[in-house]
Amino acid sequence: MVAVPELPEVESARSVVERAALDRRVVGVDDTDSYECRPHPPGEIRAAILGRCLTAAHRRGKSMWCETSGAGRRRGPGPVVGIHLGMSGKIVIADPGGREIDGGDYWERGRALGDYRWSRFSLTFADGGRLLLVDPRRLGRVRLNPPVEALGPDAGEATPAQFRAALARGTAPVKARLLDQEAIAGIGNLLADQILWLAKVHPARPVGTLTRTDLDRLQRATRKSIGAAVRDGGVHTLSVVPFRRAGEVCPRCGTPMQRGVVGGRTTWWCPREQV
Repeated sequence: MVAVPELPEVESARSVVERAALDRRVVGVDDTDSYECRPHPPGEIRAAILGRCLTAAHRRGKSMWCETSGAGRRRGPGPVVGIHLGMSGKIVIADPGGREIDGGDYWERGRALGDYRWSRFSLTFADGGRLLLVDPRRLGRVRLNPPVEALGPDAGEATPAQFRAALARGTAPVKARLLDQEAIAGIGNLLADQILWLAKVHPARPVGTLTRTDLDRLQRATRKSIGAAVRDGGVHTLSVVPFRRAGEVCPRCGTPMQRGVVGGRTTWWCPREQV
């Protein structure tokens, strides 16, 4: 199974940037993929960040952005560069010879020469190294000054009050609300199924019917699931994921897993325990 970037994978990518790309002067930018870099025409991102350094890498939910330094006589900070991985994107750091030296826990490191056919955006540093957004399905995005303020609180860092406020009111199915990035940021399809399975909550249950106990159990399940995925290398490592297929049974009670569509997404749950 190929991992779809969710919060844990984006945190891994953010860590790659933090470890290997900060404080290196940018001397080249490939922003010629006008779809990946929309709405910017080719050359606009290049002109904005050439000569600058990435100074910090941040993440909220599944969104990542980097601060940049001043350049030349411009002492003030530069623009923010937002990088969205889409469904297949990965951040890779290459040395001047093209060898991949970092790409997160889920990336095969140390190959003699990286395969960059699907590089959609790249930065070249003064020492010859590069940062690349490798994205075979071309669903990622790079843009200047992204509107991160529209995102809800980070799913792994939300306070109990923030978490309850995001889920406590309305008639939406709880899974749909968990997937709403403006309500709470960072939860994708696999992570939502894991959270609901751990908390023993039916994915189609209206959020307005959740009790304080349900909400607290969901938040604990959210933090536990995110922590496990970050530690073990991605959402594909979560404990219920191998059982999200026909013929499998709940790993807790042995009941055949049930499949349906909730909030427009394929969903698996245990019909005995998730009520």
